[in-house]
Amino acid sequence: MTSAAVGTDAPYELPWVEKYRPQVLDDVVGNEETIDRLKVIAKEGNCPHIIISGLPGIGKTTSIHCLAHQLLGPAYKEGVLELNASDERGIDVVRSKIKSFAQKKVTLPPGRHKIIILDEADSMTAGAQQALRRTMEIFSNTTRFALACNQSNKIIEPIQSRCAILRFTKLSDAQLMKRLLEILGLQVQYNEDGLKALIFTSEGDMRQAINNLQSTHSGFGFVNGDNVFKVCDQPHPLIVQDLIRYCVKGNIDRAMTQLNKLWDDGYAAVDIVVTVFRVVKSFDELPEYTKLEYIKEVGFVHMRVLEGVGTLVQLAGLVARLCKLNMKPAQFKI
Repeated sequence: MTSAAVGTDAPYELPWVEKYRPQVLDDVVGNEETIDRLKVIAKEGNCPHIIISGLPGIGKTTSIHCLAHQLLGPAYKEGVLELNASDERGIDVVRSKIKSFAQKKVTLPPGRHKIIILDEADSMTAGAQQALRRTMEIFSNTTRFALACNQSNKIIEPIQSRCAILRFTKLSDAQLMKRLLEILGLQVQYNEDGLKALIFTSEGDMRQAINNLQSTHSGFGFVNGDNVFKVCDQPHPLIVQDLIRYCVKGNIDRAMTQLNKLWDDGYAAVDIVVTVFRVVKSFDELPEYTKLEYIKEVGFVHMRVLEGVGTLVQLAGLVARLCKLNMKPAQFKI
C-alpha cells in the first residue's frame, strides 16, 4: 500500500438511522398520545418503571433514550445503564452488574433517578426476570427501569404489575412519508414512485424505510420504484397487480405467466403470497365483495405456505381459485 493511499482517509458516513435518530421527544414520529405521556414524565421528572411494547423499528428504544436525555441532561452518561439482548443478561448479570449500578452513587439533577434501560426485554430468561423483580423494589428510591420489548406478554406478571405499560402502534404511511421527505430533501434524488415503494416495502417500520432509502441511494444514486424493489428484493407490486387483473377477467393463462415470472425470479412462496395480500387489500379496481373473497383465499394459502407447502402448485391453485371466483358457471362447463 502506498503512503498516499494510507494518508487519504475515505470519508466515513454514519448509517442514516443513527444520523437522523431523534434526540428529543418532540422529534419522534407517530404514537402521539404515548409520546405526550412521556413528555409529561420528562417535564415533571417523576419517572415510574415503564414497559414500552410494539413492533420493531417504530421508535421504542429511541423514545426511552430521548426521555433519559431530557430527564438527566448532562448527567446522562453517568446516570444511564443500557443492556441489550446482545449482552449477557442471565441471573448473574442482574445480581452483579444491575445491582452494582443501582447501588452506585451518582450526582443527578434534584428529584431525578438513575435509569436502567433493558432493550429486547422479552428475550430475558425467566430466571433473570425473577431476579429482577426484587431488585426493582429494593432500589426504587434511586433507580428506575425502562424495558423495551416486542411482546409484553413475554414479561412475567410480577414485573408487569410494577410498571406502567405503554404500547406503540405501527406507523402510518403519512407519518413515514413526512420523515422520509425530511431526509430526501437533503440532496437525495428521488421521484414519487420511489417514495411510494419505500413506504410499501417498510410496512410501518421506520428503521427499515430509512435503511432501504440509504441502500438505494448508495447503490443507484437515484431513488425510484424499480431501484427500491431491486434493493429490497421483494416482488414488484405492478406485476402482482397485473396478475390480479387477469384473475378478475378469468384469464388463467395470462395470470400464470405473471406468477411464473415471479417464481422464476427466485422469490419465495411466502413473499409472493404476502405481496398478493397487500396489493389486493389496497386495490381500488376490485369491488368490496370480490376483495373479501380474494383475501379469504389468500389467507388460506398463506397458512398452508407457513406450514411448509411453499410450492408452485400451491400458488397456481390460488391463482386458479381467484380466476374461478369471477367466472360464470357457463364459462367453465366441461
